[in-house]
Amino acid sequence: MNLTQRRVPQVFGLGRSSSIRSFKSIDSSSSTHGIHVFQCPDAVGIVAKLSDCIASRGGNILGADVFVPENKNVFYSRSEFIFDPVKWPRLQMDEDFLRISKMFDATRSVVRVPKLDPKFKIAVLASKQEHCLIDLLHSWQDGRLPVDITRVISNHDRFPNTHVVRFLERNSIPYHYLGTSKENNREDEILDLVQNTDFLVLARYMQLLSGKFLQRYRKDIINIHHGLLPSFKGGHPSKQAFDAGVKLIGATSHFVTEELDAGPIIEQMVIIVERVSHRDNIQSFVQKSENLEKQCLAKAIKSYCELRVLPNEENRTVVF
Repeated sequence: MNLTQRRVPQVFGLGRSSSIRSFKSIDSSSSTHGIHVFQCPDAVGIVAKLSDCIASRGGNILGADVFVPENKNVFYSRSEFIFDPVKWPRLQMDEDFLRISKMFDATRSVVRVPKLDPKFKIAVLASKQEHCLIDLLHSWQDGRLPVDITRVISNHDRFPNTHVVRFLERNSIPYHYLGTSKENNREDEILDLVQNTDFLVLARYMQLLSGKFLQRYRKDIINIHHGLLPSFKGGHPSKQAFDAGVKLIGATSHFVTEELDAGPIIEQMVIIVERVSHRDNIQSFVQKSENLEKQCLAKAIKSYCELRVLPNEENRTVVF
């Protein structure tokens, strides 16, 4: 392997980081792509053991990213490699990485082989606004998102002949209308519908999920928010930003926690807006915002599925 560049993962704080790329040629006709992420207390020899594990089974590392936060005794890594599944069976791979996990007392060791492993199963929750929902559905249909959408749940009733409902019917994706009120947030019913999912996506779902729901679901939930958090939290963030006269339109994708719009950030995007004049209005502002929200949410989901997002302390993430 050759040390060809250094790249700092998207993470708040300082630390040492390295990126390794390998260009050894192997027979691509028999090779399969794998991903491994690792988190453990920092120690000498971790990279060597991980590399030897892959090489000893005839695999070849395509890229390895490492991050160790400054003054923190924790090691993060993400490796991409190719291997021959005949020489290195999937179950054997799990056993090999598990052995290293025990050796270094790892808190996280996840291996994924996209070609062999099932796609992540997700449910999408949405309200009346459809721009993020429609973009996710079309990205899923085009194969740009490595997920299976099991169902769409909404607190907004859509008529049978609408674009979204017709799309879902054509693709055999169930649609569940669960109207909410202050007295009944329908969380028990939502929980029953999403039990077999790997994570949830809130595509502009304008309802708060309670701490009780989060504790019972116990898996990750990805949300999209207009604006660069922590600014403009809560309802009507586009109007808040427009009224504040911002010159940058932003969007933030983050994990859902009990604190409103305060979960660990996965992805943020901005675009520069022309200076506000008498020709500008809230409609043009919202249109630009919605386009950015779609891109930001899709990128966050893709990064999550590619095992690029690791938790870093209570309210931060490492994004390789």
